[in-house]
Amino acid sequence: MLIFIEIILYLYVFVVGAVIGSFLNVVIYRVPKEISFVGGRSFCPSCGTQIKGCHNIPIFSYFQLRGKCADCGAKISLRYPLIELCTGLMAIFMFALYGVSLQWLVAFAAGAILICVTMIDFDTMTIPNGLVIALMVPALLAFFFFPQVGILSRFIGLFIVSLPMLALALFIPDAFGGGDIKLMAVAGFMLGWQNTLLATFIGLLIGGAVAVTLLAKKTKDKHMAFGPYLCLGIMTALLFGDIIINWYLGLFGL
Repeated sequence: MLIFIEIILYLYVFVVGAVIGSFLNVVIYRVPKEISFVGGRSFCPSCGTQIKGCHNIPIFSYFQLRGKCADCGAKISLRYPLIELCTGLMAIFMFALYGVSLQWLVAFAAGAILICVTMIDFDTMTIPNGLVIALMVPALLAFFFFPQVGILSRFIGLFIVSLPMLALALFIPDAFGGGDIKLMAVAGFMLGWQNTLLATFIGLLIGGAVAVTLLAKKTKDKHMAFGPYLCLGIMTALLFGDIIINWYLGLFGL
């Protein structure tokens, strides 16, 4: 009986996460176009027709409509159900880590915002200020609900990566975007200085591998969005930072 209740609970958490993922799709599409995402029903990007409620069910509707608009038949990007699926899985994973708690809410809110940052940066090579401001909310709440990170560590984290990034951007054109710098400042306060360094290392490692691949392809456009890899590093550090750092120090008997 308890197992059945637990399955129902996890299923409920997944559905909530997928629904929020559907909202994230709206934010990702509308924010760069400066369209309000707080009002108005969803519409088809191709024909502009409002999407019916029965055709707007997360994940399910994509397969129900066979990946096409019900009105104009235009192809619907697979990215929409994938974001809904990933958000639902993220909700379950964080629920498994934190259970029914405000820590889950803070971590999930940060993850949802970082998904938006990732996709918009991929699309536009920019990180909207509004999303960085939104990230300040879970970052500030983390001070109360993740007390294991001290206030001094948080203030050091605010500058330990963002300040060097700013210096590099001033002396080396296009070294880092302003959005990347502001993102790491807010993330630094949320994570503390140790996990901020870890997040940056992960971002540089993965982003560097992607950059090398792009250079090897000898494409004309060598620019790439760095924010998505920083976001991946931030989420990894938020969820597993202490475990990774303790494991690394343990290799040296520290």
